[in-house]
Amino acid sequence: MHRKAVVAGHFYEGKKERLIEEIKECFLKGPGNVPKVKKNGGKIKGLVVPHAGYIYSGYVAAFAYYEIAGDFPDKFIILGPNHHGYGAGVAIMSEGTWETPLGEIKIAEDARKYCRGIIKDDEIAHRYEHSIEVQLPFLQFLSSDFTFIPICFGWQDWDTVKEAADILKEAEDAVFIASSDFSHVSFSGFPSPDDIEEFVKKKDMLAIEKILQLDAKGLVETVEEKNITMCGYGAVATMLEALKGRAKEARLLKYATSYDVEPGTYCVGYAAIAII
Repeated sequence: MHRKAVVAGHFYEGKKERLIEEIKECFLKGPGNVPKVKKNGGKIKGLVVPHAGYIYSGYVAAFAYYEIAGDFPDKFIILGPNHHGYGAGVAIMSEGTWETPLGEIKIAEDARKYCRGIIKDDEIAHRYEHSIEVQLPFLQFLSSDFTFIPICFGWQDWDTVKEAADILKEAEDAVFIASSDFSHVSFSGFPSPDDIEEFVKKKDMLAIEKILQLDAKGLVETVEEKNITMCGYGAVATMLEALKGRAKEARLLKYATSYDVEPGTYCVGYAAIAII
């Protein structure tokens, strides 16, 4: 099964050469230089990475990918939300390849073993979803030598997170990437742009605090109780719970909002976090 890119030319540049330059610019604007890749250090266990258009969040994502460049594994499990609602509540694509302007990436050969319980084999859920796709060009920019397993979450409640994590905790040979943006807040009801940005930051730090504490259940409860409009909290919580007992700490690498790039009628929070 072969999945072609669906947001190339929209969330990121659609032509190979221009996409390479765009990713370089993300690294220069973010960490400050383009990283050198070192293979298989094993220090990084997981990443939280945004998935908005590169113009808005690419430089934030670059902080996470700068970290993984120095500790690059052979395999990733990429978790993301299902924005469109198609397909299974928790959906894996267990075989085939994904294509971006930088080439094709193979799904890991052992992906099917995670297809049980709440995790269903469902290509339809991935067909139009961008949250996982936008991570791949950054990884391809760093190396062509990796495989991955894509899993998207239409359901994000604690019971779903716990069941999925119980399955995925077996994946000790892969680095997790949890794809999520944080608060999404419209300008309506706020007297000034400064007020909306401050509101978004305050909300997001409540969720980020739970991630830094490696508290998966606390993250789900905080997002749901405080009405934080974090689109991929189930993906992040699943990663944290799957790494329970293995992860030692989490580090916030960068936090920003869409207002840092372009103030408008909508403000979205972005964070890059490394789990070690």
